[in-house]
Amino acid sequence: MVARSSTRPTSRDVAQAAGVSQAAVSLVLGDKWRGRVSETTAERVRHAARELGYRPNLAARNLRLGRTRTVLLVVPALTTEFFAGVYTGAARVAAEHGFGVVLYPSPEGIGPARDPFASAQAALDGVLASSMAADALTAIRGDQLPLVMLDSDPAGSLGAATVNLDIADGIRQVADHLLALGHRRVLHLAADVPSWTFDIRAKELAERLAAVPGTEIRTARAPISIDGALTATETALTAPGPRPTAVVCDDDKLAAGAYKALRRLGLRIPDDISVTGLDDLALATAIDPELTTVRLDAELFGERGMQALLAVLEGREPDGGDIPVRLVVRGSTAPPGAPR
Repeated sequence: MVARSSTRPTSRDVAQAAGVSQAAVSLVLGDKWRGRVSETTAERVRHAARELGYRPNLAARNLRLGRTRTVLLVVPALTTEFFAGVYTGAARVAAEHGFGVVLYPSPEGIGPARDPFASAQAALDGVLASSMAADALTAIRGDQLPLVMLDSDPAGSLGAATVNLDIADGIRQVADHLLALGHRRVLHLAADVPSWTFDIRAKELAERLAAVPGTEIRTARAPISIDGALTATETALTAPGPRPTAVVCDDDKLAAGAYKALRRLGLRIPDDISVTGLDDLALATAIDPELTTVRLDAELFGERGMQALLAVLEGREPDGGDIPVRLVVRGSTAPPGAPR
């Protein structure tokens, strides 16, 4: 047990307790020790710091480094738990490396946003941004800082790196599930948002269904709201022609709106029509029947995004590869009923 001092401990106290130099303490607590000191030494320093209750003077250190150790997370909105999960994961990784995260929602989900700082370049070290909030970056000059994009086309990304969930595979899993059940007429309830992530959903769904003879896909666009989805679904399903046997929704909130529309039309889920979502929000198990949907790990998404931004800040190549997603089959899908 290391004796605690009555005064605020210093890095010299940590060095003395651990039996190392102050330089070694600085390397370890600044997370720059790998390849310079041993794992055993690093753990001894961390243990001494914990026992002494040592906290580095971040203000002084930041003045020396010329860095604020603050990053900005730009998201389309705070009205969905998905982006709360992204923040939670990003903030956890940031805290492990001595960084803070400022969360900034782009007004109305997309479009320009006012600069939240007098000078973002002076106040921030880097930016982590969802593609749906990309238009906000120019206004806050975030595109002139080290930038990692989430949910963004790697071929046309503004950032030094992109981190994506494997949305395309998620849509393929949905399509294959419905096709295996026997569905051939599908309504795609598409988010009316100009974003790569929604473009890729439409593209993959159309391609997967087109590969099977006799399939038909109809598209209805709706804002990401329950009322918007209700109206769009009701309009699409009362149009002339054979009724779709399945509704594929771009996210779970749209699916909840579709549920309301189907009940207004006197249709049973899944007896008369199947419904799928995408996100696996808490909403998915709150509605009845519970929703078949694609589970996206929002916290892991945030973690991987922050890890990529830290790598960019340190001049390293971020890890590649999309984050796997998984279809969760529940009670909202079944083989199609008799044609009407």
